[in-house]
Amino acid sequence: MKQDKTDFWVGLFVLLGLIALTFLALRAGNLSSFSLAKTYQVTAAFDNLGGLKPRAAVKSSGVVVGRVKDISFDNTDFRAVVTLDMNEKYQFPDDSSASILTSGLLGEQYIGLTAGGDDKNLENGSTIKYTQSAVVLEELISKFLYNSASKESD
Repeated sequence: MKQDKTDFWVGLFVLLGLIALTFLALRAGNLSSFSLAKTYQVTAAFDNLGGLKPRAAVKSSGVVVGRVKDISFDNTDFRAVVTLDMNEKYQFPDDSSASILTSGLLGEQYIGLTAGGDDKNLENGSTIKYTQSAVVLEELISKFLYNSASKESD
């Protein structure tokens, strides 16, 4: 009887460990927010994505309103094209703008949407025309150092 009780507690401990590992794997892969809600697809072109990845959040006013579905490269414009899966219950004006932002100083990147003022809303297959690329920390540092060096030489 004592062996059965020990086996039960060991099995329960192992099961809880597997559940915890699955939860951590889903969080690390940014899949824990998987949703079956209806969506519509919108595209946006950026000059520089920084470290943006598929499944990254699309936020407006801090609320997750969609996810990055796909990232590709346009060979004619030489820009990165991002396909967004937007939750159907969130509608945005056609002249909305998209920016690549960072959570904190070195956090993960996401797309921030700012609503425009147009009467017509984005639809499935629409393109967001107004975009702002990611701020790359290395580029900012190199510009700062270059400006400092040029001031010293003058």
